[in-house]
Amino acid sequence: MIGRLLGRILYAQYGWARPFGDFIHGIVFAIFSRMRTIQDFLNGKWLGHSIHAVLTDVPIGAMTLVIIFDFFGLRPAADVTLSFGILAMIGAAVAGFADYSDTDDEPRTVATVHATLMVIALVLYIVSLGLRLASPDGDWTIPIVLSVIAYLIIAGAAWVGGEVVYGLGNMVNRHAWRFGSKSDWTKIDLTEIPENTPTAAKAGAQTLVVVRQGDQVWAMHSVCAHAGGPLAQGKIVDGCVECPWHGSRFELTSGRRKRGPTTWDQPYYDVRAAAGGGWEVKRRVPGMAPSAAAAR
Repeated sequence: MIGRLLGRILYAQYGWARPFGDFIHGIVFAIFSRMRTIQDFLNGKWLGHSIHAVLTDVPIGAMTLVIIFDFFGLRPAADVTLSFGILAMIGAAVAGFADYSDTDDEPRTVATVHATLMVIALVLYIVSLGLRLASPDGDWTIPIVLSVIAYLIIAGAAWVGGEVVYGLGNMVNRHAWRFGSKSDWTKIDLTEIPENTPTAAKAGAQTLVVVRQGDQVWAMHSVCAHAGGPLAQGKIVDGCVECPWHGSRFELTSGRRKRGPTTWDQPYYDVRAAAGGGWEVKRRVPGMAPSAAAAR
């Protein structure tokens, strides 16, 4: 019941959030597209997990302590914690905008609502801190009320942020539920593969992108782990397949992520010559050595 009510309130914001989000996205994308190394760091490519998701817990915890310290009249502790919480909110926002720069369609609209609420809360917290510092021994009624209002706003914003991930599947591994723990050799549906060109193929129910370089053939799943982009429509860059949607790169020889925004490796397949011509593939299960019969 509550979830449906919150959903209706959220969807009622689409009228302003969609055009505003498209405008803000253009600015954010222009900034981060010129600093890919920094964006990779903020996306969490090095960690294998979204940095924004990690950082958001810090300001929420800090602002919870502010309310507790205010309740018990511990003014110095509240001031220090509020200052730290504001800095943590800014850090989480920077990481969030790095993710936002590669967010499209409905997830972008909902993320815009999330970001707008967080910015409003941040402004209220800054005003609260300014009033506290301006009158350390005065009446703190207004600063405390502002902090409580801001806390309620970030609680709502956190729900909206959860909707972006859990409701719309943004920034989740597109292969999390695709496979089991076993893999068998399966013949692909190609007998010819063009040289050094990402090529779509099928192995049973799985869609692949295969690349041939001389006698060597490399294969990985064709759906980009980041946002589901078609890797078979990508290009080869520095020994990697580059996704045509957001530019994530995966190493040809291993499927490992080499450039974000993806924070996950690509499901990878060993390849060997098949009896009667063509090739067959076997998914490389994480934690297991490459198949000895693979053609390398």
